[in-house]
Amino acid sequence: MKSNINQIQKIAVALQPDLLRFLQEIVAIPSLSGKEGAVVLRIKKEMEQLDYDEIRIDNLGNLLGRIGNGPRLLALDGHCDTVDVGNPSLWQGDPFAAEIIKDKLYGRGACDQKGGLAGAVYAGRVLKEIGVPPEVTVWVVASVQEEDCEGLPWKFIIVEDGIRPEAVLLTEPTNLNIYRGHRGRLEIKVKTEGVSCHGSAPERGVNAIYKMAPLIQEIEVLHERLRHDPFLGKGSLTVAEIRSTAPSLCAVADSCRIHLDRRLTADETIETSLAEIKSLPSFGKTNAKVWVPEYRMPSYRGREYPMQSYFPTWTLPQNHFLVKTAVQSYRRQFALEPKVDKWIFSTNGIATMGLFRIPTIGFGPGDESVAHSPNENIPVDHLAAAVRFYAQFCLDLAGSAV
Repeated sequence: MKSNINQIQKIAVALQPDLLRFLQEIVAIPSLSGKEGAVVLRIKKEMEQLDYDEIRIDNLGNLLGRIGNGPRLLALDGHCDTVDVGNPSLWQGDPFAAEIIKDKLYGRGACDQKGGLAGAVYAGRVLKEIGVPPEVTVWVVASVQEEDCEGLPWKFIIVEDGIRPEAVLLTEPTNLNIYRGHRGRLEIKVKTEGVSCHGSAPERGVNAIYKMAPLIQEIEVLHERLRHDPFLGKGSLTVAEIRSTAPSLCAVADSCRIHLDRRLTADETIETSLAEIKSLPSFGKTNAKVWVPEYRMPSYRGREYPMQSYFPTWTLPQNHFLVKTAVQSYRRQFALEPKVDKWIFSTNGIATMGLFRIPTIGFGPGDESVAHSPNENIPVDHLAAAVRFYAQFCLDLAGSAV
């Protein structure tokens, strides 16, 4: 065992320059959800150079690289899509220059989450050199469309590709801590309807925006009384968008629709969340309607794979074997005690663990607080550390049953 630990460290350090170059190159490729084609091809090329046993792109556009050929399947997942840049003036430099400044690599997607994905790709190379146990197959996955609909790529992999691993390691940023869950997420639409008329005589109509106004105020108050969980924290609710329709800008609005971002803590579900909205006094008074929308956007390969915008909460117990294995791997590589915590945001774990109950754990380079922010960055020294952990974790998990 000691020889494997030292060998992993040695190989990871030797690969660091190539890993850093690779990360710079994929950060430099814009890859919004639904537009990941170019970055997928670049990652595929790297897997080919690193001598993966099998590389495939599925019909949705997910890239899957295989190491080993055993019956026990383990997966390392990292999504290759990113959010948009936002206001370019808030960036100190070009978001796609992938510059290294004071030992940090800057750029959109550097932390969320091309850094973790690049580390997983190179962990595959470490495993190739050390040798994957004959009973194990490791899949390294560059998943797509996660930023728009987390879980969608893994629902496709499990249901359509027929690949169901016994354990999944998410490489989302954790600041090199071990994460075992996060709150869920739910998208909710609420609509009020009115009667349009000329704006010069609004009393002749019924303004749908005015009907929505008291409901918005009640939603704000509802947020404050949502339940709290000791580990996951409090549920949350906010109005993220307001839209209305009218015959013209000189007319009273005949409909108003709001989009709610609902974060779900323990024991909160789609049913409980919709019931809370329906119970608001103004909901009944205004004859409002509420529903959960469906995500239906084509991937870069043109494939639509509809999914309801409900992303369930999930946690893995502190004493679960997968958590214990991750802690053991951390100790072996870093001779330290890890912090075991949870993400604030949502991940592909809503599918692997939330929908399909596949034991899932998280470990990634970078600080999640800079995800989606201007001047997103990742510490360079996190990269080799991530490679070391991923390789060690795969070997440790291969030695035992989940």
